[in-house]
Amino acid sequence: MAIYDPKSLKAEEFINDEEIRETLAYAEAHKNDLPLIRQILDKARPKKTQTGHTCSGLTHREASVLLACDIPEVIQEIYQIAEEIKLTFYGNRIVIFAPLYLSNYCINGCVYCPYHRVNKHITRKKLTQEEVKAEVIALQDLGHKRLAIEAGEDPINNPIEYILDCIKTIYSVKHKNGAIRRVNVNIAATTVENYHKLKDAGIGTYILFQETYHKESYLQLHPSGPKHDYDYHTEAMDRAMEAGIDDVGLGVLFGLELYKYEFAGLIMHAEHLEAVHGVGPHTISVPRLKRADDIDPTQFDNGIDDETFAKITACIRLAVPYTGMIISTRETEAVRSKLLRLGISQVSGGSRTSVGGYAGYSPEERPHDTEQFDVSDQRSLDEVVRWLMENGHIPSFCTACYREGRTGDRFMSLCKSGQILNCCHPNALMTLSEYLEDYASPETKAIGYQTVEKELKRIPKDKVREIAAKHIEDIRNSNRRDFRF
Repeated sequence: MAIYDPKSLKAEEFINDEEIRETLAYAEAHKNDLPLIRQILDKARPKKTQTGHTCSGLTHREASVLLACDIPEVIQEIYQIAEEIKLTFYGNRIVIFAPLYLSNYCINGCVYCPYHRVNKHITRKKLTQEEVKAEVIALQDLGHKRLAIEAGEDPINNPIEYILDCIKTIYSVKHKNGAIRRVNVNIAATTVENYHKLKDAGIGTYILFQETYHKESYLQLHPSGPKHDYDYHTEAMDRAMEAGIDDVGLGVLFGLELYKYEFAGLIMHAEHLEAVHGVGPHTISVPRLKRADDIDPTQFDNGIDDETFAKITACIRLAVPYTGMIISTRETEAVRSKLLRLGISQVSGGSRTSVGGYAGYSPEERPHDTEQFDVSDQRSLDEVVRWLMENGHIPSFCTACYREGRTGDRFMSLCKSGQILNCCHPNALMTLSEYLEDYASPETKAIGYQTVEKELKRIPKDKVREIAAKHIEDIRNSNRRDFRF
């Protein structure tokens, strides 16, 4: 029997089934233990220090106790602390990105994804490099600066060389004032050699969803194809970090397995990365299973309601305070609005989940024949940007940290020291100003510059504030772009 060891490089030891089951039993036994819960909440709360703020985070067992607790007053305090952590370390900035689907050819048999190989009626499509360029121009014309590229697993149709060519094409496209400055990559688990190639191509974050940490369920949900190999998939982040990719993104697909099990496994994976590599995940995504083509989410028994989803999100924020958290357009405007207060720091906007879903379509048109899942929030990017500002957030198109080499532990150090207000805050305002000048509707532009003027005053250092204000003036009065701290 495998023994739990967060420093092990073996999947069944750092995501240990026995440890998870013992954790869930412990959480159930202590879910109403108020003295213990009070200690955990106090540990989770940010503490002010001489150099900024610090937050110790929670172990998977401590966080699981909070997730199991159903005392209304405690749940509200969890929400309050989650919002406090988010504002302390990330401020009111929300990073914006869009997915770009390159190909839906796939040889896996995943039973929850319409791209599975036995789906014979879905349209299969793979973008040429000219089509990639057209998609990038369409995305730039919306105002996007950051993409997450997606592709099915198919060594013939989507080899690593194809992905690398697409990345090169994406970075090469300069259209009007537009440019994609960061390409995050969400592709199948691969080799150290291929991760080296992705690193050399200048990717941002390597993203790979575990789907489920429950090995027995994992094998049933992935009955065929390379993804069937649980250990190889689960150990992918270690290979990526061995290859020098220090920004990696975790996530599970909530709804496939019991959420408390998934939650414990997710936090254990974050602990493992910290223990082995000295830095935890750059991002954690919280997708829920959604309807898509031949996939009916009601066929799965483990769906979670909106309130449980909110609680999961808040508890992740308490457990892993320095990690970016992502929510996509899978979720409705109402759900996204609530979760933004509970720890989410990145959202997609104006998203299409179809291969070739941007070029040649108006904002109102949506191709459905190659969609990976239904999009619940179908608002345009301009509407999302305006909505964020109306609700007190700063939409950020910033990619400065990645391009200045502030990744991995260097980014985490910036976040932990509290210096993010003197760096990310002005960068967010400058990239927002770019969006307002080049892409925003008149209504969004008016609200946007009110936001910029107000938020400039919150930059702590006088010199940084003065420089940021000067750069924003230059953005407004000239074609100069891409200022950054």
